[in-house]
Amino acid sequence: MDWKGRRQSSNIEDRRGTSSRGRNPFGRSGGIRLPSGGIRRSGMSFKTILIIGVIYLVLKLIGIDPLQMLGGGNTGALTGGQSQAERQVTPARQDEMTQFVATVLAETEDVWNGVMKSQGFDYAEPKLVLFSGAVASACGNASSASGPFYCPGDQKVYIDLTFFDELAQRFKASGDFAQAYVLAHEVGHHVQNLIGVLPEFNRMRRSMSQTEENQMSVRVELQADCFAGIWGHYTAQKGLLERGDLEEALNAAQQIGDDTLQRRTQGYVVPESFNHGTSAQRKEWFARGFETGRLEVCDTFNNPV
Repeated sequence: MDWKGRRQSSNIEDRRGTSSRGRNPFGRSGGIRLPSGGIRRSGMSFKTILIIGVIYLVLKLIGIDPLQMLGGGNTGALTGGQSQAERQVTPARQDEMTQFVATVLAETEDVWNGVMKSQGFDYAEPKLVLFSGAVASACGNASSASGPFYCPGDQKVYIDLTFFDELAQRFKASGDFAQAYVLAHEVGHHVQNLIGVLPEFNRMRRSMSQTEENQMSVRVELQADCFAGIWGHYTAQKGLLERGDLEEALNAAQQIGDDTLQRRTQGYVVPESFNHGTSAQRKEWFARGFETGRLEVCDTFNNPV
């Protein structure tokens, strides 16, 4: 992707080097509360270990990864897994990635200002928060293991830049356009928030079963993928894409599909637990947006997915 030397967004909030204080990072909606009194000076009690073990096994049997649940309930692309110590990045690399995300964010601003204006709406640009280790948001606290996410409560995208190295190394999705796809997906959630999709989903989910919520979540995530494709469409029209860039994005969509992630982490898939979409679905809906650049093709709620 030919991104260097282009405009960089000023909507960047750099919180790196600060610590997240207050609530437990794992105390957000969707997390697991461990039994109280479990940790003693000499370690965990046998009873606590037994309870945690039973909970873990039950959740795994029904297709839920408890380690991913610790990441909470924000709208994110995927969940990381390495600790901050395992993902150290040099200052020079951090600086280059900061410039990269600021440039990509600026490109999303240009695209969505134009698209929304054509629909008769003003585009309220989101902030992008850079953090390291842990961060507090209007949706609760999060650790780096949560991966990038969008919080509709404060209309901000959050990312620990060490995630990009994990995307390449752990998820086998390397390349700058793969990274740009992840950012554009989160900005896609911001667009959904502005047009009312996320507020309606959050209203409806209160009366849904877990299976119904997962099915609706898949449609929400696939639409964000399609919106990311729309951004890619106009970015390609500017001549910013290089050979292999589209393949990088499609490979990233492949690697972070629910079925692919479940096979990698647990060796089998549980379709009823999918909440982001399969690899094939994510690739298809990104491609739809990329090929057409039109909002109407991204209606995942009134069309088969």
